[in-house]
Amino acid sequence: MVQAPRKPITLEEFLALPETKPASEFIGGQIIQKPMPQGKHSTIQLDLGGDINHALKRQRIARAYSELRCTFGRRSIVPDLSVFLWGNIPRDEAGNVENQFAIAPDWTIEILSPGQSQTKVVLNILHCLSHGTQMGWLIDPDERLIFVYFADNRIAVFETESEPQPDVVYLPVPEFAQSFQITTAQLFDYLRE
Repeated sequence: MVQAPRKPITLEEFLALPETKPASEFIGGQIIQKPMPQGKHSTIQLDLGGDINHALKRQRIARAYSELRCTFGRRSIVPDLSVFLWGNIPRDEAGNVENQFAIAPDWTIEILSPGQSQTKVVLNILHCLSHGTQMGWLIDPDERLIFVYFADNRIAVFETESEPQPDVVYLPVPEFAQSFQITTAQLFDYLRE
């Protein structure tokens, strides 16, 4: 949802504003509030983030964050899931995770909500890719589709098959996340559990 039109503000002015619920993003001088997550969105977000962390966090390969503000390239966005390589996670002098992430995630995952602009979400994924993100996923729970955006500008679409396939096809993941494997059907099975 776009807030009432008003004079464009700067990124610094935006970052000084109080946080909103649901989160607002800063794109092109405008404040754009994300839609309130609903059941399908929340289910996939929580379960997928947990499974990614289960596969990658214990070995200190990477960590998934839910609804984390990432500010880079004159935008401040809040991907549904942001996955950062372990060594890229901003830390303070004591070694604790910082509050502010002024870098692009290594893997960005967005889950389309009812009424949400797919174009806006895709533009955020492309913005991430142009700033070093290795891969982006756009999950559409209603259509049961997953769009995978690669750093080399390729796009692949995966959908739930109506008939069992002879070979298991795992969704592409960034190179660092090879220990995490999931099929399209497994991802959408989160909605049945």
